[in-house]
Amino acid sequence: MDTYALVVEKLREAVETALKKAIEKGELPEAALPEFIIEVPADNKNGDFATNAAMAGARSFRMPPFKVAQAITANIDLDGTLCDRFETAGPGFINFFLGDRFYTSVIREIIGDPEGYGCSDYGKGEKVNVEFVSANPTGPMHMGNARGGALGDCLAAVLSKAGYDAYREFYVNDAGNQIEKFACSLEARYLQIFKGDEIVFPEDGYQGADIIDLAREYADLNGDSLVEKDSEERKRALVDYALPKNIKKMQEDMATYKITYDKWFFESELHNSGAVKAVVDLLTEKGLTYEQDGAIWYKNKEVVTEKLLREGKSQQYIDNLELKDDVLIRQNGNPTYFAADIAYHKNKFDRGFVTLIDVWGADHHGHVMRMKGAMDAIGCDGDKLNVVLMQLVNLVKDGKPVKMSKRTGKAIQLRDLLEEVPVDSARFLFNTREANTQMDFDLDLAVAQDNQNPVYYVQYAHARICSIFKALAADGIAPRECTDEELSLLTAPEEKELIGHLALYSTEIISAAKDCDPTKVTRYVTRLATLFHKFYNACRVKGDDEGLMLARLALCGCVRSVIKNVLTMFNITCPETM
Repeated sequence: MDTYALVVEKLREAVETALKKAIEKGELPEAALPEFIIEVPADNKNGDFATNAAMAGARSFRMPPFKVAQAITANIDLDGTLCDRFETAGPGFINFFLGDRFYTSVIREIIGDPEGYGCSDYGKGEKVNVEFVSANPTGPMHMGNARGGALGDCLAAVLSKAGYDAYREFYVNDAGNQIEKFACSLEARYLQIFKGDEIVFPEDGYQGADIIDLAREYADLNGDSLVEKDSEERKRALVDYALPKNIKKMQEDMATYKITYDKWFFESELHNSGAVKAVVDLLTEKGLTYEQDGAIWYKNKEVVTEKLLREGKSQQYIDNLELKDDVLIRQNGNPTYFAADIAYHKNKFDRGFVTLIDVWGADHHGHVMRMKGAMDAIGCDGDKLNVVLMQLVNLVKDGKPVKMSKRTGKAIQLRDLLEEVPVDSARFLFNTREANTQMDFDLDLAVAQDNQNPVYYVQYAHARICSIFKALAADGIAPRECTDEELSLLTAPEEKELIGHLALYSTEIISAAKDCDPTKVTRYVTRLATLFHKFYNACRVKGDDEGLMLARLALCGCVRSVIKNVLTMFNITCPETM
């Protein structure tokens, strides 16, 4: 257990023991112990930790909070809590102040295992499937994929650090309507090469220049060999040529973006294996489908309504959702995307994943409840499917929106971004805003090499610490293990604040994993860099007092380790010079 978590646990035990003693002495009436919290106050003037136990106990004991607080403080023993004093404040808050042993313990914990610091077994090895990006393979990846890639990859990294067995997956939609539309678009562009404008392009076809390029490439290699072929044969040949090329580009873009997937899962596998038909049959066996107008429908409204009623939602709330049933098999006998998606999520559970996390665009909001309900309907736990909904990204340059690539004159794609912006900047900046907030991605900021750029700011803190060690080494000064007495010399406010923040690292990792929000760790390390720069400006490392100098060197080494830990976890460069 990390030092921070240890303090929280020991303070909770101390408060519970104090309450029991007060009851035994008759200072508090017999009653069930109240539920209370131990937290870090927003203002450290109110202590390093605080509890609301007195306010929480006021109802249980039918006494004013300040009386309950008096009973707690009269019986509390801080031995083993790493706190050395307390005080009451306001209506009954009890504030605790850390002693020197806490700060020494944090530094020793980090020095003892710098690479492992922050890791925990919170997840107990639970298998988690993190599916993200999953871009349509019929065209180039866009800016939303850039944000989703950074969020998903860093979320998987955070989960691993928190003790989960995290698995990265990309779902390739290589079947269904979009592939048919892709085929028709390629066919039209191919035939136009040889027959000109007499070939009408489909109204709902893909208009991108990439379709024209792919058709031209095929024609350059194979000439007019497909012109006289049957349409289905022609489309199949064009898709067999073009789709692997698109998928290869997607894989190359992800590799450039420093993302490595454990599996690229192809939707076609579900159709070829019969998994899609099997899941429709399963729903039919459960009485959750019906036929109408030649199609097979899923009773989504019935399933979701029952689920929401079990959760305590009102009928009015449910009515306002305007729930509708969904088609599983179209009139032409082809499965819908929704049917394949149910089969895909069932497949993930069948592969042994306990929890599924999907990173989707905000336009999929209405799909979340349907998919959770469908998982319940087929016997899986819909509550084990967590969906991170991601808002849009706006590109900004010179304070103005940017929509077109300078290189191509067309909509900006992921590849365009990675050619203009360092990968480190993109990965870090996309993780500075929660997924559910709309984001302006500032191109000027992303390429700036100054402290306004968050990733540069954090990297510079690491490089600055490395330079401190190098400068002292040049003067013949080498770090060594400090005694507790030497570490206890770190009493300046800037030193204590910095150590206190270091102590929070594991807790922030766990919080980020629980909330599926890796941006918490990005904000944590940015704050760590700020506190280090504040310490550096206030506390001279090299000095005449050898003990203090070595203690400050140890603190610098701890900060360097945690910054490196975060940047390495997020697959971001950790430079020693800048």
